[in-house]
Amino acid sequence: MFGAYQAGAWKALAASFQPDLIVGASAGALNGWAIAGGCSPGELCDSWTNAASADLMHFHIPALPWRGVLDPAPLYRQVDDFFARFRPRLPFAATMVEVPRLRQIYVTGDRMTAGHLRASCAIPAGFPPVRIGGKFYVDGGLLAVVPLWAAVAMGATSAVVVNALPMMPSRLLRATVGTFRSLAAPPAQFPNLEVVEIRPPGPLGTVHDAIFWKLDNVRRWIAQGERDAAAIQSLPVHNPPVPAP
Repeated sequence: MFGAYQAGAWKALAASFQPDLIVGASAGALNGWAIAGGCSPGELCDSWTNAASADLMHFHIPALPWRGVLDPAPLYRQVDDFFARFRPRLPFAATMVEVPRLRQIYVTGDRMTAGHLRASCAIPAGFPPVRIGGKFYVDGGLLAVVPLWAAVAMGATSAVVVNALPMMPSRLLRATVGTFRSLAAPPAQFPNLEVVEIRPPGPLGTVHDAIFWKLDNVRRWIAQGERDAAAIQSLPVHNPPVPAP
């Protein structure tokens, strides 16, 4: 759901906007890696309309409850394919959350591996945490669906945000996730950061829509992302970031 929306937004942005750096969390990390590696809008959209994307979420019974209810093998194949096909041509970072400490980190440059992309997409309770260097990591969107904090740490002074999840698709999720985030990681403020946000007017679909792939839905989300991005009146003036110390 969110990957398709982001791909549609990039389709509208690509002709007139060239980012200086890209930061992504969860599906945004996967798309961001591809975009930073020169993936065309058409190719990115095709990756989400491809029937192979239908295999990303398959329920299974985990050996241990904390390993999640979704088989990670199809996701890992998709992530590994993206990692092998693209190599960033501009600064890129993926965010993830170390568990159980709930510490947000970002990884960039030569430190990036397919494992980091896997971790950034590891939805808690869905996919198992990914072990890297003796520590466990999960979805970068767990505490911050929009990883502006990482962009600022990398020197960004302005940002074009594609927020595919401005609102959780159910009241239960809104209540539980909202409370969890407010306690674990209160929203950070960046008063000196110029932000242009691209977002849908409401939830893109139901939880069922997010889990069970349907081509008509994917095409609708791509079209929605393209419309919302095209409606933006102006984008930040090109201003290369100052590298963080």
